[in-house]
Amino acid sequence: MAEGQFRNPGGSPSGEGIRPTEPQRRYLERGLSEPGGKLPLFDRDGRQVPRKTVEACIAHGWAEPWTANPIKPDWLVCKLTSAGYRILGVAPEAGRTARE
Repeated sequence: MAEGQFRNPGGSPSGEGIRPTEPQRRYLERGLSEPGGKLPLFDRDGRQVPRKTVEACIAHGWAEPWTANPIKPDWLVCKLTSAGYRILGVAPEAGRTARE
């Protein structure tokens, strides 16, 4: 598998029928209050969000890489997808606060 590609073993790419874990949900919920659904690099305590959490959300289709970080190219800067909004119970159109 090429770098930057993620797969969802045993699940659908859209994350249907799968529920996020509590850490995944906390991560995804932070995108609801950010323009364009941008997801945080750090948690509320200032610690980096575990890469495993970010990659799992991408694999389930709830998040997608958004932009490269030129200062830290190994960090995944992501945003919520339509499936991510839906898994949180928010209409994708209502959750978007900026152009994408």
